[in-house]
Amino acid sequence: MVRTKEFDEDAVLLKGMRLFWDQGYEKTSIQELVSHMGIHKGSMYDTFGDKKSLYIKALQRYSERLEQSYKLRMAGLSAKEAIRMLFERAINPGEESPAGCFIVNTAVELAKHDSEARDCVHQSWDYTEQLIRDLIIDGQQLGEISKTLNAECLSQYFNNALIGLRVMVKTITDREKLRQIIEMNLSVLK
Repeated sequence: MVRTKEFDEDAVLLKGMRLFWDQGYEKTSIQELVSHMGIHKGSMYDTFGDKKSLYIKALQRYSERLEQSYKLRMAGLSAKEAIRMLFERAINPGEESPAGCFIVNTAVELAKHDSEARDCVHQSWDYTEQLIRDLIIDGQQLGEISKTLNAECLSQYFNNALIGLRVMVKTITDREKLRQIIEMNLSVLK
């Protein structure tokens, strides 16, 4: 007889994601995971696989949530407003999120040594870069952004600046300084 799960898989995954995001992969033990997620070790293995599989699933879920958040928040915004929103979101992620970025944390901790983690990082960064490129091209077509700017190079520049901002927000509490950094980056669009 097959047992039914007595927990919401996505809610449990999000709890695991939060713990990994806060502590990192190496520092997080299996016991901490099952305790934080509120499930038994057997249920964790049956549902998510081993610790690394759980981490990758959490990372993929994080990327999905980030992409969904971008789409939702960009609805009705101009290209410049949408690009600004990406930067503002990096310094004001909301109370439900730890400071910084789970993808950036993974890049720093695991990507050099783990090809699956590196692939997840690259997919997320490629998505963001393409999103920015599309915004720039739309803005150029609507006359909001100068057509003399190279959309490809500019999207790479903004993606790099956004990644850097996500690193800085982990240690810099001076929001005015972070806002000044955003303004300086966005000044290339003027």
